[in-house]
Amino acid sequence: MLKVLLIDDEPFILQGLKVLVDWEEEGFVVAGTAANGWEALDILQVQQADLIISDVKMPGMGGLELLEKIRKDKISSAYFVILSGYAEFSYAQKAMEYECACYLLKPIEKEPLIKILQTVRTMNENLEKTMQRERKMESAYLARHMIALISGKYDHMNLECVRENMLFTKRVRYVEIMLDETLLQEELTDEEKRYYQRKIFQACVDFLEEDADHCVFDVSGHEKIYDTGLVYCDFMAEKMRVDEKEYLERLQAFCEEQCQVPVAVMAGKKVTDISNIAKSYTTACMLRSLQGFQARKKVWIYEDDVQVETSGVILCKEAIDELMCAIESNNSKDIAKNVDRFFCEMKQMKLSEKIINLNINYFLFQLIHLASRQDSDVNQEEILRLISEGSFQSGGDIMRGGKDHITRFACTYGEYLTQLRRKLSGGVLTEIEKEIEDHYDRNLTLKEFGEKYYVNSAYLGQLFRKKYGQSFKDYLNGYRIERAADRLIRTNDRIYEIAEAVGYHDLDYFVNRFIAAKGCTPAKFRRQAHTIAEN
Repeated sequence: MLKVLLIDDEPFILQGLKVLVDWEEEGFVVAGTAANGWEALDILQVQQADLIISDVKMPGMGGLELLEKIRKDKISSAYFVILSGYAEFSYAQKAMEYECACYLLKPIEKEPLIKILQTVRTMNENLEKTMQRERKMESAYLARHMIALISGKYDHMNLECVRENMLFTKRVRYVEIMLDETLLQEELTDEEKRYYQRKIFQACVDFLEEDADHCVFDVSGHEKIYDTGLVYCDFMAEKMRVDEKEYLERLQAFCEEQCQVPVAVMAGKKVTDISNIAKSYTTACMLRSLQGFQARKKVWIYEDDVQVETSGVILCKEAIDELMCAIESNNSKDIAKNVDRFFCEMKQMKLSEKIINLNINYFLFQLIHLASRQDSDVNQEEILRLISEGSFQSGGDIMRGGKDHITRFACTYGEYLTQLRRKLSGGVLTEIEKEIEDHYDRNLTLKEFGEKYYVNSAYLGQLFRKKYGQSFKDYLNGYRIERAADRLIRTNDRIYEIAEAVGYHDLDYFVNRFIAAKGCTPAKFRRQAHTIAEN
């Protein structure tokens, strides 16, 4: 509601103005009344008004004097209306000099007053839209500079812009907030992932309130990782009077409640200055790929859950090196033997859980490095995570990060490295493309194709995205919609029959996918096509 301040030294006029129009219906509330300019100034000191309607002559301070003072002293920029029983030009001229928006003669009639209210309302709506556009532009501008720092590709201008427009404490960390796809029953399309990414981002903005500029949308960008980034500073938790861990837990719970999907929060290593935030970002990415080897959690903190510094720490390097050799040679018997040796050695040395996790993390980073040397064009961290999840889920009742899990994972990874060395060409993808053309109505999955063509499904998914610029599921959906569109034009089949024929067993889902692709319902698409053909 917009606020209006009424000023007149005659009480019955004030009362008449209050009942002359339905203020609430017009989008206003009478925030206060005053008998002269001095009383009005007292009210304006404690609350602002969007509209001031004032008599021109009053004892102490009249309307013109009030208008002059609030404009000169910049007390209020409210839309100002002068009321007077005097029609002299000098009053109007003086009023206009100080940005009086309107000059009305008494007695006031309802219709002219309503027009003024409509004008004020429209002006405020336009001003709010302009301010929103400016805020969005400023936020987008700042976000670009922030992403430059996070990616490590920044210069002095990027750093100065961020420092000048944001508040930082001495120690900061990058926090990644994203949909936890591992807890979903079905694979999402890129469009669905983007939808939830935007919801999570908005939830973070709502949670941060005045610190919303610390939240950055789509940090990874080209990597097809649907993330939201937060540059966390200690003052955020201090304002809530909680410690850092509880603050991140509250953030995660808030996002999950607002979005109604599983959300994971990964806090990278703390760094001493915003100029080093790229280092924290790198460690948050490590957390993303390593979380599959520890017990399921909603909030991950680098210092608690990863730590790969090996100085002064017992590292089973010889056992790890032997295991790496077995994986490189893709020898499943040697892999099982060396995993057993690795775990027995850690048990005999009575290593703590934290040191065991450090050894496993060191082993995993070695694998990522090995794979990256073979093919640096794909996201090896993401493939490692997907292979880990796949081997855990197919392993029955096994412990995440335990010996059986690591054995299954290592065997699968050995096969994956063999595929990398073969430098898979487009041959497999061409075969899959042909299979989609021939069997698009069936329940096709990457896992099925991976087993058929002896290619790791995680790697196959990245190859597919690299060639076609979209996920396998989006490609399949797109192909099915094109076939449905062709049938809508060439046949008289019912829409539900066409949906079944192209592989959709849920009619509502089919209609939604069709609208997303074609911009209209299947029925409207058919009518438009027939109209064009007739003309």
